[in-house]
Amino acid sequence: MVRRQLELMGEDPERDGLLKTPSRVAKAMMWLTRGYDQTAAEVIGDALFEENHENMVMVRDIEMYSMCEHHMLPFFGKVHIAYIPNGKIVGLSKLPRVVEVFARRLQVQERLGEQIANALEETLQPKGVGVVIEAVHLCMMMRGVEKQSSRTITSSMRGLFRDDSKTRSEFLRLAHSPTSY
Repeated sequence: MVRRQLELMGEDPERDGLLKTPSRVAKAMMWLTRGYDQTAAEVIGDALFEENHENMVMVRDIEMYSMCEHHMLPFFGKVHIAYIPNGKIVGLSKLPRVVEVFARRLQVQERLGEQIANALEETLQPKGVGVVIEAVHLCMMMRGVEKQSSRTITSSMRGLFRDDSKTRSEFLRLAHSPTSY
């Protein structure tokens, strides 16, 4: 298929620089879409711990890379995740791993946030979950409208993050505040 695409572009798939391109593209696509072989439950595993913590837990600025299902071009950015425990907490490194499960598929940003929120809600059964994604889409930057500075921001809220305006406001303020250590 890649060989045929090269021919349709007017390229010679037999030239030295393109001989192995079909194989490289296949390997790259397998890597970029490896999330199909994983589930959130698998990557979380046994990293759930009983804890009576009742305040917001947040991991922000999680790097994310995905592929737009409409043009098969990359989109990338940051994911901010928070939850309010309900007797259980999860190992912090598992939140970025859940992002990877869903980001490494052909995807749209809107669904990506929903899938992350749903997986955490199902696994943790927290009092609330919030997911904000800020991303740039190469399908908007390299083709079509060619807008280089546009960012797409989506949010997915569950429980207290949806129903309690103070909780939602705190989460959004923390998600968008400048990073300082």
